[in-house]
Order: sequence, then structure tokens, then C-alpha cells
Amino acid sequence: MSKVHNFSAGPAILPASAIEASIQALQNFSGTGLSLIEVSHRSKEYEAVVTEATQLVKELLNLNDDYEVVFLQGGASLQFDMIPMNFLNEGKTAAYLNTGVWAKRAVKEAGFFGNVNVVASSEDKNYSYIPKDYVIPADAEYFHCTSNNTIYGTEMFEFPESPVPMICDMSSDIFSKPVDASKFAMIYAGAQKNMGPAGTTLAVIRKDLLATVTRKIPTMLDYRVHIENGSMYNTPSVFAIFVTMHTLRWIKSIGLEAMEIRNKEKADLLYAEIDRNSMFKGTVAVEDRSRMNVNFVLNDASLEDEFFKLCKSHNLSGLKGHRSVGGLRASMYNALELESVQALVNAMQEFEKSKA
Repeated sequence: MSKVHNFSAGPAILPASAIEASIQALQNFSGTGLSLIEVSHRSKEYEAVVTEATQLVKELLNLNDDYEVVFLQGGASLQFDMIPMNFLNEGKTAAYLNTGVWAKRAVKEAGFFGNVNVVASSEDKNYSYIPKDYVIPADAEYFHCTSNNTIYGTEMFEFPESPVPMICDMSSDIFSKPVDASKFAMIYAGAQKNMGPAGTTLAVIRKDLLATVTRKIPTMLDYRVHIENGSMYNTPSVFAIFVTMHTLRWIKSIGLEAMEIRNKEKADLLYAEIDRNSMFKGTVAVEDRSRMNVNFVLNDASLEDEFFKLCKSHNLSGLKGHRSVGGLRASMYNALELESVQALVNAMQEFEKSKA
């Protein structure tokens, strides 16, 4: 079968090395004679996987001993509740930046545990930009932001100097570029965008944040429990963490500085064609255009089905925009190669010529 160019927003493209390692492990994991998905998560062979995955996160983010790394379940969506449950005392206020669907959902969930101050929002222009020049209250318990907005295609390339602990949902751009992790009290990310397959969620938490809430927290929702048990309080997402480990190995082999160069090259190529091509236009403020999720539309929406048919003939997959937005979305996570972006650009140019 000829190559399929995978622009899916998630579950997303993975490096070939991680897929190949997974196939082998499904047949015989680490010489045990057992499949990865039937081996005990308490075995020394699997505990080594969690240990390595944890260490790779620390290395890539250059974390010191002030931080804990833990793999959880429930996706980033469960974190929308776990964060305020663990860090927002009753009667207190947390500050949130509303830049898209997932940020808005995080705001809603936080409201069940305390007061929420939305310091800025881009909802007024259908989340097509990142708000600037907002003020983070010094008396907030924490400030929450979303670094990349998968549905709308905006990305934060700079972060504010926060007077309170800053928490960031980096689900769709984590490990796509160097980040100064010391600016954050917590970073979290669902694996299925840029780090691994669906099924596990990474949480990086500064230790001093763990003792800030006085409420009683259910055991399974208490970060301290999962940290104390090394991501093993209950049966972890065995397969997802294994694939994440191999994806992190691949990311380390390239390096975050080089990864950013790769991702910028891909984004520059596609945005240049969107801006040049008479058939298409972008939907996001130029300075906030995401490198991970490129949103654009046809100037004549009636031609959309015809263009998708052309894309299918060229083995271009996953380009339909989110149902809440429409149009097109090309997700270009770390493992997508430049040749796939070039294939999309070629299709766009072919479509333009066919309508000339």
C-alpha cells in the first residue's frame, strides 16, 4: 500500500520506531515470552518502562528535584477536575485564560470547586487569536492556560510572568519545542496528540503545589497518591506508557531544538501556500498561528467536498476540520514528515490549477 499522509488531530501520527517496538512487544515483551498487554505491570520488566519514561520526561524538560512526574488516566479532561480539586481551596479564586473549547471546559469544571476569574478570552472572535496584555491577579490560587488550541489552531509562543503558580495544558504541543519548565508549577498533557497513543496522561507537578489544599480528596483523584506509588497505585495504561516511552526516546534522539526547527519548517511551508493560493485562506491571527494544527478554509465552501475527494486520491488523511469549526485542519505533530506537508501543498496547487 502506498504511503498515507496522516494529518489527524488525534489519536495522531507516531514515529515508526515506536510502532515497530510496539509490534515486537505485543508478540514478546522484553524476552518474557508474554505479550506486553498480558504481562504483569508489577514485573521488573514493566516497572523499568515506567522508570525510563519518567526519566525521559525529566531530561527533555530539564526538570530538577523540585518536580514530580506521573502518568495518569482519564485524559486531559479529567485534569480539568483534578487540578481545582487538588489546588483550589473552597471560597478561593483561580485565574483562567480562555482560548478555545478545552480551555472553556477547564473553566467550567473549576467552577465546581471554587471561584473562577477568566482574565481574558478570545471567544469574541471565535478563538482566532491569543489574548495579550491581561493581568493575572496576585491573590489567585493559580493561573491556568492552554498552550495550543487543537480545534481552532492557535498557539502560545510566549508565556506571561505569573505572580501565582502557572499551570498549563500542553496536550497538543508538548515536546514540539524547548520550554522553560521552571516557569510552571504544573504541566499536563494527554499523550495522544504528540507524545504517544491514547490512554495515558502526563502530569509534571512542582512539589510545593501538592500541599496547598485543605479539602479531603478522594484517593484516586489525589495527585500525591499517584506520585507516592510511582504511577502504579492502580493498574496503569500499560500499552500507552510503553509506546510513550519509545516516542520519548525518539524525541530525545532528535532533540527539542532540532524538533522545533523541523516543526517550523513544516508550518512555514503550509502557511506560505495557504497565503499564496487563491483557493484558500487562513482563519487565525498570523502571529498566533499554531505549528501543530493549521486551520484554513476554501474561499468557496461549495468546493470543499471536491477538494476532500482530491485529497483522498493523494492519500492525504485526516484533513477535515473539527465539527464545531468546519473547513480544513492539518495537524502536523512531531512525527509527521516534511514530505507529507509537501504532498498536501502539491494537492492544493493542483486544485488551484484545475479551477484556473
